[in-house]
Amino acid sequence: AANFHPAVIEAHESGVPLIVLTADRPPELRDTGANQAIDQLKLFGATVRWFAEIGAPIDVPGAGRYWRSVASRSVAEALGPPAGPVHLNIAFREPLVPSGEPVANVPGRPDGAPWVVTAARRPPPHPHDVERLAEAVATSRRGVLLAGWGAGARPETVGRFARAAGWPVLADTVSGVRAGPAAVSAYDALLRVPQFAEAHRPDLVLRLGAAPTGRAASGWLDHSVRQVLVDPDGAWPDPQRSVAERVVSDPDALLAAVAASLPDAPPGDGWFDGWLAAEATARRALDALLDSWDTPFEGRVARDLVAGLPAGATLVAGSSMPVRDLESFAAPRGGLHVLANRGASGIDGFTSTVLGVAAAREGPVAALCGDLTLLHDLGGLLGAARRGLDATIVVLDNDGGGIFSFLPQVALDEHFERLFGTPHGVDLVAVAASVGVPAVRVEKAAEVMPAVEAALDQGRVRLVVVPTNRDDNVARHAQAWDAVAAAIGARS
Repeated sequence: AANFHPAVIEAHESGVPLIVLTADRPPELRDTGANQAIDQLKLFGATVRWFAEIGAPIDVPGAGRYWRSVASRSVAEALGPPAGPVHLNIAFREPLVPSGEPVANVPGRPDGAPWVVTAARRPPPHPHDVERLAEAVATSRRGVLLAGWGAGARPETVGRFARAAGWPVLADTVSGVRAGPAAVSAYDALLRVPQFAEAHRPDLVLRLGAAPTGRAASGWLDHSVRQVLVDPDGAWPDPQRSVAERVVSDPDALLAAVAASLPDAPPGDGWFDGWLAAEATARRALDALLDSWDTPFEGRVARDLVAGLPAGATLVAGSSMPVRDLESFAAPRGGLHVLANRGASGIDGFTSTVLGVAAAREGPVAALCGDLTLLHDLGGLLGAARRGLDATIVVLDNDGGGIFSFLPQVALDEHFERLFGTPHGVDLVAVAASVGVPAVRVEKAAEVMPAVEAALDQGRVRLVVVPTNRDDNVARHAQAWDAVAAAIGARS
């Protein structure tokens, strides 16, 4: 039961409906030293939407209605709003195999309907909020739509709002809305240029979902910039404590309503066109530099995956550097589903998440993660070859925790490798082969996507291992930021 805790935490933080069923010893064996018996009552604390101690099965009047009612409530509580995990603790007495004896039950509802029907609905936009936001957007000359993980809106709705408002869309790749002509994908690089960041500070920001993954955009917006946060669950995703207003509403419905309330022609003062011109300049600079490198660069792998996966594919992004490189280097595109465990932003269970996605979704499934992320859930690969699943996992192998090379800890020369770099020295291709998972190692940048495409075509669970160097990776990121700064300076 304790091994479920990382998944429960992620489901709690990310609003994913999850029902956890834990088998338990009956009450008379608890706290008696019985083998494998621990206190499982409310084991996951406040991270569940609802907990119920079911009790051992017993043949008494009303037991069938009780079980059916509990099942219905479990689903309803998990679906929310807000969605999240539910924990049912179920005790069993011996014999722990079917006995053939009848158990009290009652017929279900006609046509297989739930015992209790409930509906999970996001709150619709209030007319007062629509009117107030529409007026604020219409009178703002320098507005920005900022979309992070869990944005909760459709790309076409975001595009419609952007056109009506005349606003650029700064969308993290994991937001699901980095698409369309209004999307500015190079904002992470642009906002690292002090002159550009200062000259393009907005007077109003409409925020959807979590804060951007990287620090550049979050640091650019302080409390002096009016920020309106839209969240359907009434949460407070505001780590910088800079939001001035919070609107509890379905983001997609609110954006659509506001867009429909705006004047026909947005202001044509150059704000929107200036952002798009900077985007075009920055993208040319980034792409030219990345394409000039023959040895693999982690940012290019992220960019190429987003660009090269077929329409209808799903990309699962690992935490630490992969999700940041997607934000920094991936160009806008539609037709790609991007998923990530960004609720707790951990590396727990990443491989298992990818396999779960492959089991549930139609279309090709690919993933991008670091070597430590793969090793942390190596057990997830056990038996993967026999499950009939298709998923290609691209592993950036820099022999350790690459993100720490970007942080102040890198100056701790004496202890850095042991405490933060944590090199593993493991041959990931050999490890994959030991559990029956085919894997290839790719040494050339231009060969990464052909290897991914071949793996997707061949099917099954496969690994594409891309060796990189942590120090070189830091240097190349710096070169990328310098290239954008130089290009923006030349354009100015």
